[in-house]
Amino acid sequence: MKLIFSRKGFDSTAGGAPSPIIGGRPVSLPIPYARNTATTFGDLGLGEVVAQATRGRLRGDSLCHPDPMFRAGRCAFGQAGAAQAHLANQAVGRGDVFLFFGLFAEPGDAPHHRIFGWLRVERVRALGAVPGPGSQPAGFPLSHPHAAGEWPANNTLYEGPGGTAARAPESLRLTRPGSSPSQWRVPRWLKAAGLSYHGRAERWDGDGLRAVSRGQEFVTDITGNAEAQAWLSARLAEMGA
Repeated sequence: MKLIFSRKGFDSTAGGAPSPIIGGRPVSLPIPYARNTATTFGDLGLGEVVAQATRGRLRGDSLCHPDPMFRAGRCAFGQAGAAQAHLANQAVGRGDVFLFFGLFAEPGDAPHHRIFGWLRVERVRALGAVPGPGSQPAGFPLSHPHAAGEWPANNTLYEGPGGTAARAPESLRLTRPGSSPSQWRVPRWLKAAGLSYHGRAERWDGDGLRAVSRGQEFVTDITGNAEAQAWLSARLAEMGA
Protein backbone atom coordinates (compact mmCIF):
# COMPACT_ATOMS: atom_id res chain seq x y z
CA MET A 1 0.00 0.00 0.00
CA LYS A 2 1.39 3.35 -1.07
CA LEU A 3 0.65 6.69 0.58
CA ILE A 4 1.23 9.75 -1.59
CA PHE A 5 1.67 13.26 -0.24
CA SER A 6 0.45 15.27 -3.25
CA ARG A 7 1.11 19.02 -3.45
CA LYS A 8 -1.81 20.92 -4.99
CA GLY A 9 -3.36 24.38 -5.19
CA PHE A 10 -2.00 27.88 -4.70
CA ASP A 11 1.53 28.57 -3.50
CA SER A 12 4.10 31.36 -3.83
CA THR A 13 4.56 30.71 -7.57
CA ALA A 14 1.27 29.14 -8.72
CA GLY A 15 -1.24 31.78 -7.71
CA GLY A 16 1.28 33.82 -5.78
CA ALA A 17 -0.52 33.52 -2.44
CA PRO A 18 -1.63 30.89 0.07
CA SER A 19 -5.11 29.43 -0.10
CA PRO A 20 -7.37 30.74 2.67
CA ILE A 21 -8.93 29.14 5.72
CA ILE A 22 -12.49 30.45 5.88
CA GLY A 23 -14.72 29.86 8.88
CA GLY A 24 -12.27 27.24 10.12
CA ARG A 25 -12.33 25.33 6.81
CA PRO A 26 -9.38 25.12 4.37
CA VAL A 27 -10.42 26.23 0.88
CA SER A 28 -7.87 25.07 -1.67
CA LEU A 29 -7.69 27.40 -4.66
CA PRO A 30 -6.86 25.61 -7.94
CA ILE A 31 -3.91 27.01 -9.84
CA PRO A 32 -4.58 29.60 -12.55
CA TYR A 33 -4.08 27.88 -15.90
CA ALA A 34 -5.55 28.55 -19.34
CA ARG A 35 -4.76 25.27 -21.15
CA ASN A 36 -7.21 22.36 -21.46
CA THR A 37 -9.88 24.10 -19.41
CA ALA A 38 -12.92 26.31 -19.81
CA THR A 39 -13.53 26.44 -16.05
CA THR A 40 -13.25 29.74 -14.20
CA PHE A 41 -12.93 30.44 -10.50
CA GLY A 42 -16.46 31.81 -10.72
CA ASP A 43 -17.73 28.47 -12.04
CA LEU A 44 -16.43 26.91 -8.82
CA GLY A 45 -18.03 29.58 -6.63
CA LEU A 46 -14.58 30.97 -5.78
CA GLY A 47 -14.66 34.30 -7.60
CA GLU A 48 -14.77 36.53 -4.52
CA VAL A 49 -12.42 34.24 -2.61
CA VAL A 50 -9.68 34.30 -5.26
CA ALA A 51 -10.02 38.05 -5.78
CA GLN A 52 -9.49 38.63 -2.08
CA ALA A 53 -6.64 36.12 -1.81
CA THR A 54 -4.77 37.70 -4.75
CA ARG A 55 -5.80 41.32 -4.10
CA GLY A 56 -7.57 41.44 -7.43
CA ARG A 57 -4.88 39.89 -9.63
CA LEU A 58 -7.26 37.00 -10.33
CA ARG A 59 -11.03 37.27 -10.55
CA GLY A 60 -14.09 35.15 -11.04
CA ASP A 61 -13.62 35.14 -14.81
CA SER A 62 -9.99 33.90 -14.60
CA LEU A 63 -9.43 30.38 -15.93
CA CYS A 64 -8.15 27.71 -13.54
CA HIS A 65 -7.09 24.06 -13.39
CA PRO A 66 -9.69 22.37 -11.13
CA ASP A 67 -7.72 19.26 -10.17
CA PRO A 68 -8.25 17.29 -7.99
CA MET A 69 -12.01 17.44 -8.40
CA PHE A 70 -14.36 16.43 -5.58
CA ARG A 71 -18.05 15.63 -5.88
CA ALA A 72 -20.49 13.69 -3.66
CA GLY A 73 -17.86 11.63 -1.86
CA ARG A 74 -15.83 11.00 -5.02
CA CYS A 75 -12.54 12.37 -6.30
CA ALA A 76 -10.97 12.50 -9.77
CA PHE A 77 -7.32 13.48 -10.02
CA GLY A 78 -5.19 13.77 -13.15
CA GLN A 79 -1.44 13.66 -13.59
CA ALA A 80 0.91 13.66 -16.59
CA GLY A 81 4.52 14.17 -17.61
CA ALA A 82 7.37 13.72 -15.14
CA ALA A 83 5.09 13.64 -12.09
CA GLN A 84 3.00 10.82 -13.58
CA ALA A 85 6.19 8.96 -14.58
CA HIS A 86 7.22 9.10 -10.93
CA LEU A 87 3.86 7.71 -9.77
CA ALA A 88 4.13 4.91 -12.32
CA ASN A 89 7.71 4.11 -11.28
CA GLN A 90 6.48 3.88 -7.69
CA ALA A 91 3.72 1.47 -8.84
CA VAL A 92 0.94 3.69 -7.48
CA GLY A 93 -2.43 2.17 -8.24
CA ARG A 94 -5.65 0.66 -6.94
CA GLY A 95 -5.95 0.74 -3.13
CA ASP A 96 -3.32 3.42 -2.64
CA VAL A 97 -4.16 6.73 -0.95
CA PHE A 98 -3.37 10.31 -1.94
CA LEU A 99 -3.24 12.95 0.79
CA PHE A 100 -3.51 16.33 -0.91
CA PHE A 101 -1.69 19.20 0.79
CA GLY A 102 -1.09 22.84 -0.05
CA LEU A 103 -0.09 26.23 1.26
CA PHE A 104 -2.68 27.87 3.52
CA ALA A 105 -2.98 30.86 5.84
CA GLU A 106 -5.54 32.50 8.05
CA PRO A 107 -5.64 36.30 8.38
CA GLY A 108 -2.69 37.34 10.51
CA ASP A 109 -1.15 33.86 10.41
CA ALA A 110 2.03 32.81 8.61
CA PRO A 111 1.56 30.53 5.57
CA HIS A 112 1.93 26.84 6.27
CA HIS A 113 1.48 23.48 4.55
CA ARG A 114 -1.52 21.42 5.55
CA ILE A 115 -3.46 18.39 4.34
CA PHE A 116 -6.83 19.40 2.87
CA GLY A 117 -8.13 16.36 0.97
CA TRP A 118 -7.80 12.70 0.12
CA LEU A 119 -8.40 10.07 -2.56
CA ARG A 120 -8.41 6.29 -2.19
CA VAL A 121 -7.62 4.96 -5.65
CA GLU A 122 -10.30 2.67 -7.03
CA ARG A 123 -9.61 3.04 -10.73
CA VAL A 124 -6.65 4.18 -12.84
CA ARG A 125 -7.28 5.19 -16.45
CA ALA A 126 -4.63 5.96 -19.06
CA LEU A 127 -6.25 8.78 -21.07
CA GLY A 128 -3.36 9.42 -23.44
CA ALA A 129 -2.20 12.53 -25.25
CA VAL A 130 -5.63 13.34 -26.73
CA PRO A 131 -8.40 12.07 -24.43
CA GLY A 132 -11.28 10.60 -26.37
CA PRO A 133 -15.01 10.20 -25.78
CA GLY A 134 -15.78 8.73 -22.37
CA SER A 135 -12.69 10.23 -20.73
CA GLN A 136 -14.74 12.50 -18.47
CA PRO A 137 -15.19 10.97 -14.99
CA ALA A 138 -18.83 10.12 -14.30
CA GLY A 139 -20.83 12.28 -11.93
CA PHE A 140 -18.80 15.50 -12.23
CA PRO A 141 -20.74 18.41 -13.74
CA LEU A 142 -17.66 20.34 -14.91
CA SER A 143 -15.17 18.95 -17.41
CA HIS A 144 -12.02 17.56 -15.84
CA PRO A 145 -8.97 19.25 -17.44
CA HIS A 146 -7.13 15.94 -17.93
CA ALA A 147 -10.12 14.57 -19.88
CA ALA A 148 -9.82 17.23 -22.60
CA GLY A 149 -7.26 19.00 -24.76
CA GLU A 150 -3.72 17.78 -25.37
CA TRP A 151 -1.35 16.24 -22.83
CA PRO A 152 1.84 14.19 -22.61
CA ALA A 153 1.29 10.60 -23.72
CA ASN A 154 1.20 9.31 -20.12
CA ASN A 155 -1.80 11.46 -19.15
CA THR A 156 -3.60 9.48 -16.43
CA LEU A 157 -6.73 9.83 -14.31
CA TYR A 158 -7.06 8.42 -10.78
CA GLU A 159 -10.62 7.96 -9.46
CA GLY A 160 -12.23 6.73 -6.27
CA PRO A 161 -13.74 7.73 -2.94
CA GLY A 162 -12.43 11.07 -1.73
CA GLY A 163 -13.23 14.32 -0.04
CA THR A 164 -11.97 17.49 1.60
CA ALA A 165 -11.51 18.53 5.20
CA ALA A 166 -14.42 20.46 6.74
CA ARG A 167 -12.14 22.00 9.36
CA ALA A 168 -8.48 22.80 9.90
CA PRO A 169 -7.26 20.96 13.01
CA GLU A 170 -3.65 21.14 14.11
CA SER A 171 -3.25 17.43 13.33
CA LEU A 172 -3.64 18.11 9.58
CA ARG A 173 -0.94 20.77 9.63
CA LEU A 174 2.40 19.62 8.23
CA THR A 175 4.51 22.73 8.91
CA ARG A 176 6.15 22.94 12.31
CA PRO A 177 4.65 25.94 14.21
CA GLY A 178 6.85 29.00 13.95
CA SER A 179 8.83 27.60 11.00
CA SER A 180 8.90 28.19 7.26
CA PRO A 181 6.36 26.12 5.28
CA SER A 182 8.89 23.50 4.15
CA GLN A 183 9.94 22.66 7.72
CA TRP A 184 7.56 19.83 8.50
CA ARG A 185 6.67 18.04 11.71
CA VAL A 186 6.15 14.41 10.71
CA PRO A 187 5.41 11.09 12.43
CA ARG A 188 8.54 9.10 13.26
CA TRP A 189 7.43 6.12 11.18
CA LEU A 190 7.81 8.21 8.02
CA LYS A 191 11.59 8.49 8.30
CA ALA A 192 11.89 4.72 8.72
CA ALA A 193 9.52 4.03 5.81
CA GLY A 194 11.19 6.55 3.54
CA LEU A 195 9.68 9.18 1.25
CA SER A 196 10.52 9.62 -2.42
CA TYR A 197 12.62 12.72 -3.25
CA HIS A 198 13.64 12.89 0.44
CA GLY A 199 16.40 10.31 0.62
CA ARG A 200 19.16 12.60 1.91
CA ALA A 201 19.76 12.03 5.61
CA GLU A 202 20.30 15.73 6.34
CA ARG A 203 16.65 16.42 5.45
CA TRP A 204 15.53 14.44 8.52
CA ASP A 205 15.91 15.45 12.15
CA GLY A 206 13.95 13.46 14.75
CA ASP A 207 10.31 14.24 13.99
CA GLY A 208 11.31 16.97 11.54
CA LEU A 209 11.65 16.97 7.75
CA ARG A 210 12.87 19.71 5.43
CA ALA A 211 10.58 19.10 2.47
CA VAL A 212 11.85 19.70 -1.05
CA SER A 213 10.78 23.01 -2.56
CA ARG A 214 9.83 21.53 -5.94
CA GLY A 215 7.89 18.43 -6.92
CA GLN A 216 4.29 17.32 -6.65
CA GLU A 217 4.09 13.65 -5.68
CA PHE A 218 5.99 12.18 -2.70
CA VAL A 219 5.45 8.46 -2.17
CA THR A 220 5.97 6.17 0.83
CA ASP A 221 5.23 2.44 1.08
CA ILE A 222 3.24 1.57 4.23
CA THR A 223 2.51 -2.05 3.39
CA GLY A 224 2.25 -4.00 6.65
CA ASN A 225 3.15 -0.92 8.70
CA ALA A 226 0.52 -0.87 11.47
CA GLU A 227 1.74 2.42 12.95
CA ALA A 228 1.62 4.18 9.58
CA GLN A 229 -1.79 2.79 8.72
CA ALA A 230 -3.18 3.88 12.10
CA TRP A 231 -1.80 7.37 11.47
CA LEU A 232 -3.43 7.44 8.03
CA SER A 233 -6.77 6.19 9.41
CA ALA A 234 -6.73 8.98 11.99
CA ARG A 235 -6.04 11.65 9.36
CA LEU A 236 -8.83 10.32 7.14
CA ALA A 237 -11.24 10.27 10.07
CA GLU A 238 -10.41 13.91 10.81
CA MET A 239 -11.44 14.72 7.23
CA GLY A 240 -14.69 12.79 7.54
CA ALA A 241 -13.68 9.71 5.55
